[in-house]
Amino acid sequence: MEPVGREVAKLLVARGDDVVVAQRSGPSSLPQGSSFRACDITQPESTAAACAGRDIAICAVGFRYDWRVWERSWPAAMQALLSACSSASARFVFADNLYMLGPQTQALTEETPLTEYGGKPRLRAQITRLWQQAQAAGLVKVVAVRASDFYGPDVPTSVRSEYGVARLIAQRAALVPYSPDFPHDFTYVPDFARALVTLADAPNDAYGQAWNVPNAPTRSLRELLWLAAKIAGVPMRIQAIPAWLQPLVGIFQPAIRELTEMRFQTDRPYRVDATKYTRRFGPACTSFQEGLSATVEYYRRARR
Repeated sequence: MEPVGREVAKLLVARGDDVVVAQRSGPSSLPQGSSFRACDITQPESTAAACAGRDIAICAVGFRYDWRVWERSWPAAMQALLSACSSASARFVFADNLYMLGPQTQALTEETPLTEYGGKPRLRAQITRLWQQAQAAGLVKVVAVRASDFYGPDVPTSVRSEYGVARLIAQRAALVPYSPDFPHDFTYVPDFARALVTLADAPNDAYGQAWNVPNAPTRSLRELLWLAAKIAGVPMRIQAIPAWLQPLVGIFQPAIRELTEMRFQTDRPYRVDATKYTRRFGPACTSFQEGLSATVEYYRRARR
């Protein structure tokens, strides 16, 4: 399971909800109290069968970080989910990111215009328009919950977690594929899950719009790695790839190549304004001290 989906399922099961985890193959660890159903969300029939009889669908899906996969999979998945939720009269909560806003110099808000920049940002703007149109047409009630870059326990795609904390605990240098010194907002995965459940429970007037997830006060990645090393009691070392070297490294490392068009997230301050969420639902973010402590403990246990 994706880290966010796993945390959402745990929260819902803990309060007694009937939770079905739907994905292509069974997860290695299914949250106790939930059930599994095979589903390919890029296929309308499979998605419709998974949503039938459900009151709400929470999409916390992550496709492989490859433009070709995204271009093929995301529009198909969004269309299948919208159709399935419409047929089932189920509300649709979408675990979203902030790519669709593209390069900006101001803090990102829910009113920041959608972008036409690049590949992945433009594609995320495209699927945003799909759910906005479906909501406007009265076909389905949709809400998007937008998070910044993830970190937390067992988040294998996170630079902060897998390439930062995990390597520091192993007495190795943290690997950073960009400058670690710009202020940047980071989202703790359990906070994201709680925000998704909050919107799942919200009345209908909260739908048809996006909500930014609150984050702990802005810090740079270098500051967070220093704090993680201090918590873990290990030396802090960083191995960063300078901007001029990224295109060359990308020839040999596809993941780095995919990050090239996303450089606008890391070559300037990257701040997220979640005022709209906190005014309605209250503050709901974990301090970096607490979040990194949980992350350090997880990777310590995993190493043992």
